Amino acid sequence: MSPSRGALVAGAVLTAVAAATITVVVWQEGSGGGLAGKRPDARTPVPSSAAPSPSRSYPLSTAPRTIPAVREHLAARGPGWRPGPDGGVVVAGGSGTLADEGRLLAEELKIHYRGEVPARAGDVELALAPGRGSPESYTLDVRDGRVRISGSDQAGVFYGTRTLKQSVRADGAMPEGEVRDRPDRPQRGLNLDIARKHYTAAWIEDRLREMADLKLNQLGLHFSDDQAFRIESDTHPEVVSPEHLSKAEVRRILALASRLHIEVVPEIDSPGHLGAVLRAHPDLQLRNVSGTPSPGSLDISDPGSAKLIDELLGEYTELFGGAYWHLGGDEYLALMARDPAASYPQLQRAARQKYGAQAGIKDLTTGWLNDRAAVVRPHGKRPKAWNDGFFRDGIVHADKDIEVEYWTGREYGARQPEEYLREGRRVVNLNDEFLYYVLGQPNNFVYPTGERIYEQWTPLVLRGTRPVPARYSGQILGGRFAVWGDLPQAQTAAQVAQGIRMPLRATAQKLWAPGKPALSWDGFRALAARIDGAG
Repeated sequence: MSPSRGALVAGAVLTAVAAATITVVVWQEGSGGGLAGKRPDARTPVPSSAAPSPSRSYPLSTAPRTIPAVREHLAARGPGWRPGPDGGVVVAGGSGTLADEGRLLAEELKIHYRGEVPARAGDVELALAPGRGSPESYTLDVRDGRVRISGSDQAGVFYGTRTLKQSVRADGAMPEGEVRDRPDRPQRGLNLDIARKHYTAAWIEDRLREMADLKLNQLGLHFSDDQAFRIESDTHPEVVSPEHLSKAEVRRILALASRLHIEVVPEIDSPGHLGAVLRAHPDLQLRNVSGTPSPGSLDISDPGSAKLIDELLGEYTELFGGAYWHLGGDEYLALMARDPAASYPQLQRAARQKYGAQAGIKDLTTGWLNDRAAVVRPHGKRPKAWNDGFFRDGIVHADKDIEVEYWTGREYGARQPEEYLREGRRVVNLNDEFLYYVLGQPNNFVYPTGERIYEQWTPLVLRGTRPVPARYSGQILGGRFAVWGDLPQAQTAAQVAQGIRMPLRATAQKLWAPGKPALSWDGFRALAARIDGAG
């Protein structure tokens, strides 16, 4: 996970159709913008027929300009839609659960929200269409002076409202025609280390709003590490650091995330990276045969270790109501010793007692991971762990349902991504070559640039710069851009927000729309400035 922890650490072409009786043209994804005229990066349409149009006073529309770019736009002739004093946001009959999305959009566009009533000229109508399209997909139709956004679920409709908002910010209007849009990957997000650098609840909420506009749907919260434990605890208040989030603040963050269709993925890393917890429980600190403590490492041969961690897991799985839990599992220092069994004989004995004479410390550590996964599953959680918490050649194997969060090939006993994929495991991409923003740039890391992500990275590039074979694409669930606080004073929170701004936008683009983006990097950056600077 974070690069300074441990001894070795440091699309596609789119078809735009006006209607069955209107000119059919081919557009490149993300091209153009606005209702008339050309802008940088706009592509000239090539008519494939010359059927008469009923509205020749308008040019054929181009795709809305958004980040991420929409996957498909069917062009049409017409004035498009722009917010006006008589327009409002309404919810279609039977779609009343979209009220929150409707109110938010109305506030952002500075028009009225009128609730579950029939749409009229100038309105934006939101509608659920269960069973139509894949999860998070939507259709946005602009015709007859109004907009209709429909999706198979609330998230899809919400993403349609983000497209409308961004188009209005970029060009003042939403082009005539129909958008058919969907994400390429189901997990798209930001990972935030709040353990080593404290961020306020308000700062985190600002990031959630930023993520939502980019159609990102996952926020990882790493809130426990050697340096600090950052969320209030009722079961073990002794482990909590002075600067921390209260549970009331966490609930406020979770409520906002839910409204913005963002899943929060909490992480208590174990059995390593527990320095803050162990300062309050030194009796559970791992020590080698000479009695020297292993920094941040829990003695997993001691039954009290499992009791402590499971009590914390039980408490926080109830606080965080989402579908995922991150178990950590990386950089257990006992396994980085030259001879782990000789250095930590108590772990070796425990492994053999539990798993047989052929077992070793790797097996005990894998068993620890599986046991913690068994703790969180009854709370409705799907477990995740860092890739260096999965080992080869043992007699105990990590449970197949634990998702691999692949971050590096620098770790002890490094395994190529293909090894996990060949085992049939599902993987999330946090490639430290592209997606790691490490405060202070330790261990030869440099702050990643949006341009490099935009031009060189794809979800298939799990390690270094080389993609895995495309046949594994279906096992790669998505990715997250990660902020780590190794040298927390290196940047202020405001500097972090500014530093990740374009890398986060580039990551969102590459997780939503497959293939090479239509815009150049300069065009993408200019569009981001226009969208972000408006309103």
